[in-house]
Amino acid sequence: MIIKTVDLETVCGVTSRLPENTLPEFAFAGKSNVGKSSLINALMNRKAYARTSSQPGKTQTINFYNINKALYYVDLPGYGYAKVSLEAKAKWGKMIERYLQKSAMLKMVFLLVDIRHEPSANDKMMYDWVVSNGYHPVIIATKLDKLKRSQVPKAVKVIRMGLGMEKEDILIPFSAETKQGREEIWELIEQAAQETPLNS
Repeated sequence: MIIKTVDLETVCGVTSRLPENTLPEFAFAGKSNVGKSSLINALMNRKAYARTSSQPGKTQTINFYNINKALYYVDLPGYGYAKVSLEAKAKWGKMIERYLQKSAMLKMVFLLVDIRHEPSANDKMMYDWVVSNGYHPVIIATKLDKLKRSQVPKAVKVIRMGLGMEKEDILIPFSAETKQGREEIWELIEQAAQETPLNS
């Protein structure tokens, strides 16, 4: 995918109305510090366009990035950070749920997990939640460069089992350092962008 233009078009807070977009949307979810901004920056072919935060749990908005005036990358708030109040967590949860249920143009949900660790209870909950909203999340196993090549198959197996993935569900190992996995993700996005919306 050749990235010509990137524009942070809409930022939705807890009380904001969701935009009524007419272009396909691709959402990215993952716990705080899993490397979501790094992935989105890599997919935008930009070094630091998506907001990275030194403080986990800081992204409290849903950010809509218009890519090539053809589709949106939708950055959902990170979940599972311990220092965030329960009240704030509940608000983000509602915000993400509202987005998953209401967006007419959402084509695909990418759920990020750290390839080095077994999926956490929060990861599993988010996975089940996305599935219960009618989507088959594509799992992006981040921080691939932190493992030796020989460790990868076992790590992938642990994630698949931990999340209870079906055989046909897609998991893509990804490294923000080497950009391994980026082409596969772009390919999925390009294919899905040409299909009809799931919720239409």
